[in-house]
Amino acid sequence: MTWVMTSKMQFYLHEDESLLDGLLRTGHEVNYQCREGYCGSCRVRKVSSSHPIDYPFAPLAMIEVNEILPCCCRVQGVIYIDHELIPE
Repeated sequence: MTWVMTSKMQFYLHEDESLLDGLLRTGHEVNYQCREGYCGSCRVRKVSSSHPIDYPFAPLAMIEVNEILPCCCRVQGVIYIDHELIPE
């Protein structure tokens, strides 16, 4: 089970649920468009995580070292994120 911690709340991801879908399900405001790692509009800041974050395929969007794309990343364990919108 994956636990997600934000400044707003903590919640767990359902089986096979993306981080983006979990954020939207719990009422977090997250921009998104492509849902496939191309546009980068869903990027959030990763504060810390208990496991490495990986991607099933390399995203095309440019992201900083401390950013992740919740639409297509795979998370496990516990992850702390800053879900506030990042200006593009």
